[in-house]
Amino acid sequence: MEQPNTEDIHSLVKKCLQGNQKAQYDLYHAFSKAMYNTCLRFLSDSRDAEEALQNAFILIFKNMESFRGDATIGAWIKKIVIHQCLNKLREKSLAFQDLNSHHSEIPYEEGNYEQLEYNHNMIPMINEAISALPTGYKTVCNLYLFEGYDHEEIANILNISVATSKSQYSRAKQKIRETLRK
Repeated sequence: MEQPNTEDIHSLVKKCLQGNQKAQYDLYHAFSKAMYNTCLRFLSDSRDAEEALQNAFILIFKNMESFRGDATIGAWIKKIVIHQCLNKLREKSLAFQDLNSHHSEIPYEEGNYEQLEYNHNMIPMINEAISALPTGYKTVCNLYLFEGYDHEEIANILNISVATSKSQYSRAKQKIRETLRK
């Protein structure tokens, strides 16, 4: 099934609210590939990603009536998927370093990016470098770079301080640079 247009999505949502299983399947099919990729980016393990995706869609269909249309259905689905990924990480005893006491050791430089010679062949290397990050670094990096959350939002989502979020991101960038230099 191709990605449905906005009108088709609204129709699918209405049918899902009525318990129409075909509409649920179509909605799942429309978003599952992109959401699986999001899960995989956070979790790195295909089984964990599949489990998080499945749990997310169970919640989505169970709570479809709470979708108010303030954002697109895709944004609403993605938010639920991300939270399921974070829950999965917590289950696996995700431990963020509490950097409140020594966060000043690592300078946070918003927008101060080292220029790397870029070409399309680097994309797989960058993805690999991000995947190899420690879980805490990778989670903050994914939320900041790919999901568009700011550090205050990340701090609230992960129940950490803003300074910890910034430091985790700074350390992630540093590790990625080191990996790419090799």
